Amino acid sequence: MKTFTDAMEFFQFSAGKWRSQRTTHHLPFRRAETGDSDINVEALSVDHPKVLEICTLHEVEAELAIGGAHVTWQAAMAWDQEDDENHEGSTIFVLVPDADNSRKGRLLRERGYAEIVPVIGYYEMDDDGGMVLVTEYETMSSVERFWFVGPNLRMRSSTVKRFGGFSTASFCTEFRVDPETAEASESEKADAAAPYVSVFGW
Repeated sequence: MKTFTDAMEFFQFSAGKWRSQRTTHHLPFRRAETGDSDINVEALSVDHPKVLEICTLHEVEAELAIGGAHVTWQAAMAWDQEDDENHEGSTIFVLVPDADNSRKGRLLRERGYAEIVPVIGYYEMDDDGGMVLVTEYETMSSVERFWFVGPNLRMRSSTVKRFGGFSTASFCTEFRVDPETAEASESEKADAAAPYVSVFGW
């Protein structure tokens, strides 16, 4: 399993196009929903205008940032098929590490996932090579963990908690899209699916 020295290295390694397969469990309803999405990740240098813009938005000194990423996505979930509804959008992240530990710090966001407002989350690189993001909103909180199984295969788990209880839990399998072949290798797909009863798929 790949490890990283800091979160910016993780974002740089994540740069490119991804195909994500996702299963979301809506816990209050005891129902599960599947879906898939196309994701594009662009790593942003510390002097990129968007990085400076997000620092200004959150009133954080730009000199404290180490870079960021621009993420766009287009997704479709099973429950939306009847209405032909799609989920698509984009967001920008900026990394501001703690002064005494470059492996954790603040994650400045142009917009959140659970609530579409500017928000500051917190990140930490764990000892197993994963990146954990914790975001507190006014009405809910979310915890996400990302980790690489291989260079072109990434996993993501997340939970959302609101009103004192968990509301959703999700798992994603994300394949890097090779511009030459337009899909991940069959061996990587088989390796990802083997440990699970079904294929989980932001």
